[in-house]
Amino acid sequence: MDLRGNTLRKDERLSGKKSIATLLADGRWGVHGCIKYCWMHRVPGDGADAAEMPSRLLVSVPKRLFKRAVKRNLLKRRMREAWRIQKPAGIDILLQFNEPEVADYPSILEAVTGIIEKISRG
Repeated sequence: MDLRGNTLRKDERLSGKKSIATLLADGRWGVHGCIKYCWMHRVPGDGADAAEMPSRLLVSVPKRLFKRAVKRNLLKRRMREAWRIQKPAGIDILLQFNEPEVADYPSILEAVTGIIEKISRG
């Protein structure tokens, strides 16, 4: 089984103050299930096609909801995995867990799938 297309490489992680500030200022917000999200289409530069640009992801779990880092890291891993197996192209997105109870992987996968469907519709 070839899993090279399903990895979450460094260039697929949203980082840098300028990129994050642009997403938060200009992005569109929504809530689906236990996840709050902010997204925007990436603007291609230097003649590149937006469909060929990888999506960039930022995952957040607030410390005020989960004091223990173990639970925060578990939820971040689950959200990254749910995104990794079905990631679209050309989108910057922030996924923020938004409930005080730890969710299991199937419910997170369902929420991320719903988010991707909403984004692809418009």
